[in-house]
Amino acid sequence: MINSLLDNLDHRLKSIDEYEREPVPKEKQKGWRGFLGMYAGEHTAGTEFVIGALFVAHGVSAVDLVLGLIIGNLLAVFSWAFLCAPVAVKSRLTLYWQLRKICGQNLALIYNIVNAVMFCFLAGAMITVAATAVGLPFNIPMPGLDDWLPTSVGWIITVFLVGSVITVVAIAGYEYVARFANISFPWMFLVFIAAAIAVLPSLGVTSVSEFWPAAKERIWTGEPVAGLTQFTFWHVMFFAWFANMAMHIGMSDMSILRYAEDWKMGFSSAAGMFFGHFLAWMASGILMAAAAGAVAPGYIAYNSAGIAGALCVVIAGWTTANPTIYRAGLAFQAVTPNWKRWKVTLFTGLLTTIIACFPALVMNLLDFVALYGLVLMPMGAVVFLDVMFFKKLNLKSNFAEETGSKFNWAAGLTWFLTLTLCLAINIYGGVEIFFLGLPGWFIAVILYIGFSTFIQRKIKKDNTE
Repeated sequence: MINSLLDNLDHRLKSIDEYEREPVPKEKQKGWRGFLGMYAGEHTAGTEFVIGALFVAHGVSAVDLVLGLIIGNLLAVFSWAFLCAPVAVKSRLTLYWQLRKICGQNLALIYNIVNAVMFCFLAGAMITVAATAVGLPFNIPMPGLDDWLPTSVGWIITVFLVGSVITVVAIAGYEYVARFANISFPWMFLVFIAAAIAVLPSLGVTSVSEFWPAAKERIWTGEPVAGLTQFTFWHVMFFAWFANMAMHIGMSDMSILRYAEDWKMGFSSAAGMFFGHFLAWMASGILMAAAAGAVAPGYIAYNSAGIAGALCVVIAGWTTANPTIYRAGLAFQAVTPNWKRWKVTLFTGLLTTIIACFPALVMNLLDFVALYGLVLMPMGAVVFLDVMFFKKLNLKSNFAEETGSKFNWAAGLTWFLTLTLCLAINIYGGVEIFFLGLPGWFIAVILYIGFSTFIQRKIKKDNTE
């Protein structure tokens, strides 16, 4: 009986086709509804409880916060709509398989491992956030700003419980990931807003006219917590723009948007940026101020909205971790092509859950998000140029596939030198990591065009001699 059930389960899992190595067919393409719900659900997430609170801790002023979020989130939407979505719709491939055609098997292998591990860390942060709420009824000690290691055995058990549920949904495939987000988002968003409104009286706000003075004096005061750097308008704007740099400029969301019927669906990211990042980050800042500086998302939400708030943290962590583990699984799938996707995703979920046991990841989330986006950004520039412009520049697109090369040196040197130059700008120029993505992208564009032109002309010259 048990063997029969296991065989049936294995057959069902094998039948899930996510088109990991081929273009998504027309009959599987999806309309606006799925993308709006997925982006809204993914970006109204557990990390929002952390990021909004960390803005308060870093002493952002109210004016800088609002203006920075409006402009930064708008730039992020444009990056999805004008950079990532056109490439995704044109190729219909995952980023990982497209890179294999451009970069060759060996370079793509290196990139896919780095990409997958970085996404595991990001998804691990979501699991950690959800676990801070699940552990509340059991009085499990919550991690603080200075905690790096697991705080207790109970914490580890809670993290593994949450990670198991998230992994099962990711194994089910994109359709279930999107469906889960569609169902969860409306309720989560309302809890975020309702919780923030509920605690405003404790901050001295009893009418609309009292909100802005209280926001400037008691929430976003412009005074950072001792030991943390002061954040300005520029920090907020660039963080809002580049918080998901790996997804849009870095092209990782090709894996999602390859299902889109039209590139204009890249604008569906606005549902996540403005319902999620803009309003949710503001709401979580209010909640932190009301919780007297606490940073554990579960405690913050429970303090303001009771059980509904704690449950919101759990679901919010899931809706972001699900597509993130899905992306990481696709990246590992390109590394282990002989494994079935469900087995790769199971391995990815296990690795992510182990990472989630360490709370330091969440407590340093702003720096990590900026770093992982920067590391993956140069290859996004490579893919964008190769798919959209190389033929117009009389350069060979999909160089590795066309030439049989296993390592495209133009792409490899672009990735390595871009990050090296960004590091130099950071160390010797004193430019913080939050700001490096913009000059880095232009550096990558110039390097890739230059190296590709040199290498392809040399090959052409050698072949004619």
